[in-house]
Amino acid sequence: MTAEPEPDPGYPLRGLWITEQRVTAPLDWAAPDGRTVEVFAREVVDPERRAEELPLLLFLQGGPGGRSPRPLDRSGWLGEALDHYRVVLLDQRGTGRSSPIDGAVMTALGSGPAGAELLALHRADSIVADAEHLRRTVYGGRRWATLGQSYGGFVTLTYLSRAPEALTGCYVTGGLPGLPPDAAEVYRRTYPRVAARNREFYRRHPGDAELAAAVADLLAEDDVRLPDGDRLTVHRFQSLGLDLGMKPGPERLHWLLEDAFAAPGRLSDTFLEQVMVRTSNTGSPLFWTLQESIYAHGAGGPTGWAAQRERAHHPEFAPDARPLFFTGEMAYPWMTTEIRALHPFHAACEELAARTDWPPLYDLDRLAANEVPVVAALYHDDLYVDFHLQLATAARVGNTQVWITNEHEHDGLASGRVFSRLRELMRDRGGERR
Repeated sequence: MTAEPEPDPGYPLRGLWITEQRVTAPLDWAAPDGRTVEVFAREVVDPERRAEELPLLLFLQGGPGGRSPRPLDRSGWLGEALDHYRVVLLDQRGTGRSSPIDGAVMTALGSGPAGAELLALHRADSIVADAEHLRRTVYGGRRWATLGQSYGGFVTLTYLSRAPEALTGCYVTGGLPGLPPDAAEVYRRTYPRVAARNREFYRRHPGDAELAAAVADLLAEDDVRLPDGDRLTVHRFQSLGLDLGMKPGPERLHWLLEDAFAAPGRLSDTFLEQVMVRTSNTGSPLFWTLQESIYAHGAGGPTGWAAQRERAHHPEFAPDARPLFFTGEMAYPWMTTEIRALHPFHAACEELAARTDWPPLYDLDRLAANEVPVVAALYHDDLYVDFHLQLATAARVGNTQVWITNEHEHDGLASGRVFSRLRELMRDRGGERR
């Protein structure tokens, strides 16, 4: 491997002290002498405490394919964390400044199998190996706590399966995967919840049912183009329902529909621009392209476009059904043919959907015997990660306590109160290991 760069002296940013960390890691941890990737992390600390040897907290971002937060101030969970920790914001490989993967990278590979092999090296097992390399290289092997949001909770369980000795404690918010993971089971549970959320949306905004139907009727009849040239189809319009599981996602969708028509029979430029921005995935192409692969585990078989298969059993989501139902966190084959930023991923995604040779992500025996304290917020009405699957998983992971609430949606961590509550639970149980 190449020599690591000199330590960054850091800089102030609105009550924060920022230090940028970079390490070089193997692309394939099973072949460490081959190609490499850069792994980037942004360390954040209270400026007045930057010389102290504070405990470390590694933040594991949601996704897949989400880069770490770019902090602007001490608001939300970060403010609470900075009272106690030196926070490490990791850009998971393939995102942000960690050797990002985009269409140009995929095009240069030139084949579906090569692209699939690259994407398969960007799952939780590789992320954990990168984090361990960062911990040993930059932080001298000091143990740290983790805070995993959504997909970050999936990564947390992989971490507990592979290197629990590195961890002092784990905080998880809305992100305990089913054990063993099963994409088909995930979507069997997801569609009814999304349907219920649609009904609730139209109950609160009854006029929006007519607006959404009018947009869908127009899209079915006419070749409507987004500003980037992509055709806006009914099913792409339906994918705006991804926002229904966040706060204030339903309100954002409501105001978007208000702007739908500039005149009878003509969609407004404002509406089309917003739909393009919200559905293009230009900034996070791994989100949809790895969406089902995060559930592939050992000999569990291919994911096989599980969300698309399950949709056939739910006619209420048909493009011509009325009221029109919006979909949620479901990846579909059409995405890589209709969304410009995902075109170069098409062949690789087809390969991934059919792939059967996956390494296991979780060690069920090791998780059952876990001694690292884990506290997890389970959102009872979570649209994305099934509450009952999370509860069952919590019972299978040793030394785990859950806090069940319906006060927050999937993005409840943003409020700051969720992390405060989890820290209280950790403290009451004796605190993190030292």
